Amino acid sequence: MKPHQLASLLAQKFPQLYPDAHCELLYSNPLELLVATILSAQCTDVRVNQVTPALFQRCKTVEDYASISQQELETIVHSTGFFRNKATAIRKTAAALLEKHAGKIPQSLAELSALPGVGRKTANVVLSNVFEIHEGVVVDTHVGRLSQRLGLTRHHQPVKIEQDLMKLFPQKNWGILSHWLILHGRRRCYARKPDCIECELRLICPSKDLVKK
Repeated sequence: MKPHQLASLLAQKFPQLYPDAHCELLYSNPLELLVATILSAQCTDVRVNQVTPALFQRCKTVEDYASISQQELETIVHSTGFFRNKATAIRKTAAALLEKHAGKIPQSLAELSALPGVGRKTANVVLSNVFEIHEGVVVDTHVGRLSQRLGLTRHHQPVKIEQDLMKLFPQKNWGILSHWLILHGRRRCYARKPDCIECELRLICPSKDLVKK
């Protein structure tokens, strides 16, 4: 089966398997999602959601993030890992938002991804989930792994994987696609021992024999 044919089938199958697929980071506005996504790097959404209530209570505005001390912010986000780098990125991002965007979250991939600590993946998360602007596909470790196993890409670099996915799926699916793949990665297509036997995609997956009976 060719990749575009498989992508067409997946676009029909995934909504049936995961009708409630959504971003699992908890937030109430664009700024909160931006911060939560920065914290989610090499950290689980569950852990981030444990940390952000106290953080969001302490910092409610861009000005709060720009003015909070490095030490205090590090203490709050410590359990998310790489806390020094994340605290630095958040404070620098807040300063850049104030300096270049009047404290507002920009609504373009180019402007968002240019912020300190905000790459293409983080920008896509914010744009698609908050503004429903689909300029690209979020590619994390789950999305990369499943895209390769499903035969949607042969690449390993996130940018090239994203380019392949954007060619295969209609733009209306770019935002939800990562949520579908992430959920399937957590439910069936595990990194070390995928549950191919029980997988709902077994009949169309080119890697279905990764695990044999």
